[in-house]
Amino acid sequence: MPRLILGAFAAASLGLLISGSAHAAKPFPSPSAPAPVFYRSVKVDGLDIFYREAGAANAPTLLLLHGFPSSSRMFEPLLARLSGQFHLLAPDYPGFGHSDAPDPEAFAYTFDHIAEVMQHFTEAVGSSRYVLYMQDYGGPVGFRLAVAHPERVQGIIIQNAVAHDDGLGPRWNRMREFWADRAANEAGFRQSLTSLAGAQRRHLGASPNAANYDPDLWSDEFAFLNKSGESDIQIDLFFDYRTNVASYSAWQAWLRQAKPPTLVVWGRYDQSFEAAEAQAYKREIPDADVHLIDAGHFALDEKPDEVAALIGAFMSKLSKSRRPRSTPMKSAYTPR
Repeated sequence: MPRLILGAFAAASLGLLISGSAHAAKPFPSPSAPAPVFYRSVKVDGLDIFYREAGAANAPTLLLLHGFPSSSRMFEPLLARLSGQFHLLAPDYPGFGHSDAPDPEAFAYTFDHIAEVMQHFTEAVGSSRYVLYMQDYGGPVGFRLAVAHPERVQGIIIQNAVAHDDGLGPRWNRMREFWADRAANEAGFRQSLTSLAGAQRRHLGASPNAANYDPDLWSDEFAFLNKSGESDIQIDLFFDYRTNVASYSAWQAWLRQAKPPTLVVWGRYDQSFEAAEAQAYKREIPDADVHLIDAGHFALDEKPDEVAALIGAFMSKLSKSRRPRSTPMKSAYTPR
C-alpha cells in the first residue's frame, strides 16, 4: 500500500490538522446523509500518524482500531455507512498504512508502545470519550487504552479480537513455539508472513463464498508486507503478541468491573481465531450482544451492511441509555 496521500487530501490535511474551530463549524448531519471522509495526519510523539475521519465532531465517537496487517482503509465501508449519524476516527498504527514506519532499531514495535502512541493520538485530536471498535490487533491496543483510561470508554465493539484462551486454537501452537525460541522459528514465520497465499488465507478463511471477495484485498496486503523493512516490523509485533496472552486476565478483570456496553460481531469463517471466543465475552459481560455472522476474519470484506446495521443499532441504543461513566480501576498499563 503506497504511503503517498493524494494531493487533494494532503492539501485538506494541511489546513485542517487538529482544528477545533473547523470541527465546531460542521453541522450535525442527518442519518440519511453520509458525511465526507477526510484523510489527515497529525504529529504524535514525533511521528506522522495518518487517520481517516468522518461525521460531526459533536456526535458519538467510534474509535476504529484495525488489525494485522491492515490499516484504517479497512473501515471505509463503515465510514460510508455510519458517518451520517456518528463521528468516526480511524488511525493507522506506526508501521502500518500511511503512518510513519521508523526502523525497529529506533522504535520499539510492541503493543504497549503502539497503545501509548494511540492514546496520545486521541489526545492530539481532542477525543476524550469514545466507543472502541477492536478488530484483531485492535483488541490488544484497545484493551490497553481501556485499562489505562476506563473513564474514556463508553462502550466496546469486538470484531474477531481475542481476550481469552478460548480464541486461540491449535494453529497457535506454532506461534507459541516462536515465542519460546524466536531464533529457531523466525525464518519460517517470515516466509508465511510475506506470502501471497498467506494473505489470501487471512481474508478468505473457511468461507464458502470466495467469489464475494475482491482479490485486491490480499494483493494489496501482499505488496504492503513486502515493502523494505516491513517484515522486520511485523515479526517484532508477532513476537510481542505473547504479552497480550499474558494480559488476558487483566483485560477480563476490567470487563468484569467496568461492565461496558458490549457488542460482539464475529465472522464464523475466521481461521485465525476460534468462534468460541465470541461467547467467551459473556463470562464477564452477561448482557453482551453477540452475533456470529457468515463472514471471515475481516467481516467488513463481505458483510459491511450487516456489520454497519448492528453497530448502528448498538450505538443508537447506547446514546439513549446515557449510562454513567465506567468506574476507574488501577491501571495495568504503564506509559513508556
